[in-house]
Amino acid sequence: MLGALEALEAGTTAIVDHHESPHAIEGSLTVIADACAEVGVRVVCAYGVTDRHGPDGARRGLAENERFLREGGRGMVGIHAAFTCSDDTLAAAAEIAAERGVGVHVHVAEGEVDRDAAARLVPYATDDWLLAHGVHLASDAGLAGTIAHNPRSNLNNGLGYARPARFANPVVLGTDGIGGDMLEEFRLAYVCQRADDVTATPQTAWQWLEAGRRLVPEAAGDTVTWSYEPMDPWHLAFTPGVRPLRVVVGGEVVLEDGRPTRVDPVEVRARAGEQARRLFERL
Repeated sequence: MLGALEALEAGTTAIVDHHESPHAIEGSLTVIADACAEVGVRVVCAYGVTDRHGPDGARRGLAENERFLREGGRGMVGIHAAFTCSDDTLAAAAEIAAERGVGVHVHVAEGEVDRDAAARLVPYATDDWLLAHGVHLASDAGLAGTIAHNPRSNLNNGLGYARPARFANPVVLGTDGIGGDMLEEFRLAYVCQRADDVTATPQTAWQWLEAGRRLVPEAAGDTVTWSYEPMDPWHLAFTPGVRPLRVVVGGEVVLEDGRPTRVDPVEVRARAGEQARRLFERL
């Protein structure tokens, strides 16, 4: 719930989530969807299947994706990454996605260890797949889908710069779970591109940001009143601290005067802090 709250407080009304919880798989996607609904933001859920926890873990992950979609959940089928999955698991995930009429959300060539991902995914990938990262993905890999560029995550993990402008694929911006402030991610995407190509302008990174609406088309009808005008790429690239004042999702005001209307942010943060301390004590 804290992640959904932070997204809302940053003016983000839709989240495309890729989740893994190997010790709590069954029902996990419903928990996430319910938490986002309680806050008032949209979410597209996926469970990242992997063989890292054995064949049974992969089977349960596939089953959770299938269950959530079958029961009417808004989602995709998740794959952690090609290098942690067997050929059978990749094929099964692609089959579920095709049967349910959704795409696959998968990490692709994020690090050197997954450089050969495209060769294994090309037989299955379709245009509705979401390909996260692509740092080490060849420009001519021929892999169908949309590239999700996550500059902050890639820099934080020391993986390099994906140079997403080189791809013929559509490109969108993501955070890889490091917050939900897409304006901040846009600024970082711009300066990363500028460092790689001094002729780059904020317009390209802004186009990647706007392209995200294609992943959740209904979010285009949501409205956000910001603390700054004009909301254009050239101003925003050099203007930090812009915050939402009012957010309307599906006709309902879910943020007013900078505060959420459905949940108590102090309580949410307190509960999240308690869970964080419990987790730390078990590590």
